[in-house]
Order: sequence, then C-alpha cells, then structure tokens
Amino acid sequence: MKHLLSIKDLSQTQLLDLLVLAKDIKTHPENYRKALDGKSVVMLFEKPSLRTRVSFDIGINKLGGHCLYLDQQNGALGKREPIADFAGNISCWADAIVARTFLHSTIECLAEHGSVPVINALSDLYHPCQGLADFLTLSEQFDDLSQVKLAYVGDGNNVTHSLMYGAAILGISLTVMCPLGQFPDGQVVFEAQALAKQHGGELILTSNIDDIVNHDAIYTDTWISMGDNVDLAEIEAKFKPYQVNQAMMEKAGAQYFMHCLPAYRGVEASGEVVDGEGSLIFQQAENRMHAQNAVLVTLLA
Repeated sequence: MKHLLSIKDLSQTQLLDLLVLAKDIKTHPENYRKALDGKSVVMLFEKPSLRTRVSFDIGINKLGGHCLYLDQQNGALGKREPIADFAGNISCWADAIVARTFLHSTIECLAEHGSVPVINALSDLYHPCQGLADFLTLSEQFDDLSQVKLAYVGDGNNVTHSLMYGAAILGISLTVMCPLGQFPDGQVVFEAQALAKQHGGELILTSNIDDIVNHDAIYTDTWISMGDNVDLAEIEAKFKPYQVNQAMMEKAGAQYFMHCLPAYRGVEASGEVVDGEGSLIFQQAENRMHAQNAVLVTLLA
C-alpha cells in the first residue's frame, strides 16, 4: 500500500490484513503506543466532520503521532494555490496527508503530486475509512464474512460505493436497494460486479422492497448527502417506502442495523431501529478509529 484512495485498490489479502490489524490494535492498544513515534499527519478538511476528525485526531495521538488540522480558513484547496503545490509543500514537513474533500479528483491530485501517503477521509465518490470500519464491525459479529448477506437501503452514494467494493473483495453477498434514479454510479457497479465474480461474492441491485428477505444486516444512510441543495418534500416522497423500520427488519430476518451517521430518527430509519438492541451504529463509530489506525500503521510504521 502506498495510499488509501479507495477500497477497490486493495487486494483481498490486504483488506483482510487491515481488519486483522485493526482488531489487534483495538484489543492491545498498548502494543502500538509508539507506532507513529516522531510521525506527523496533516488533516485537510473541506467539509465539516465529527467522527472523521475526532477519530483520526485521537487515533493518531494513541499511536504516538502528531496531528495537524487544516480547514478552509485559507480558502478551498486549489484556490489559493495549486493543489499540486499544496501537496508538495506538505510533503516537505509531514509524513502523511488525510484529506476530506468535495471532489475525488482533489484526493488523486494530492496523491499524484505529494511524496507521502494520502488517505481518503471522504470524497464525492468514496468513503473507504467508513467502509473499513463497517467490515471490521461485521467481522466482530460473524466469523466468516463470506457467508454474510448485507443489504444497503437508500441513496446510492459514496458510502454505498465503498461498501460495494469491500463486499465484492471479501466475497460478501450485498443487495443494494434504491429508489429509481438513485442507484450508485454505473462504472462503480460494473467494477464491483467484476470483483464479486472474482472473489465469489454477489452484488444485486433492485428497487423492489420485497427483495429485502433473508439478510443478516441492513445498512442505510441519510437521504440527503452533506451539502446537497434539494427539495426535502420531493426526497421524502421518493424515499419514504425505503425507511428502515421494525417491519423491514423483521421481513428481512435481519439481526443487525447499521448506519454511518449522522442518523435522523423517523426519517431514513425509525428511532426504534436506530436505538434498538441490534443497532451497531456506535460500534461502527468506534471502529472508525481502529480501522484508520490500522491504515496509518500499515502505511507509516
């Protein structure tokens, strides 16, 4: 690994190794307290964040490293000076770059022109750190991930893309259920289907709610992505049948509920499900730090 730009860039062995390492870091943090000793990581954030910023900042500290946070006070990346120059300058001082950006092309430019590892902390196309945390969470519930049947219900977005790639590489059966017109990017679907075929997984895309049967876990996300300017009434009308509620959980036979947060109770999922016994939302949130630390240790230690 030179960077973490997308889960699709990982081999099955690399992905499984990251999950094993994340579990070890979570279980034995004392063994990694100096893993990033003398290392500095710059975090570039174009978008606001709770989980990503806090989990990286505290996680880097737990590994013995130093974290520097940069927001948009100096202007958006590429506006004040070229992204290439930005990457070159930071590479002179820091040992890695963590970037949360609007455009994935910004992440790619940082990786191309910098000389240090770049970690995608979210872009419009992918959210690999979230995906790693999600599969880490599932691996804590199931001994064999290849036997898991996961359903994603809602808007096809960057989180969906990372789930599709990860599930395909791990041999998981994934059903992506979206309203018409809200499916994931076609190229991502094509690539994920090829990976699934290679690794014995399965990717099903559907708009039919009745296809939710026989799944171990249901995953959803907000209906409106951060920063989107859309008509709320129109979105609610389109997505209301896809709300994850107790009836859907029972129809699916799903034991677990997943959400990358923030969650809006009574909107994309009922409060009963979000706060229910099978909800893994805070385990996913905690695992963001452990999964990201595994990436940092792999790239830097």
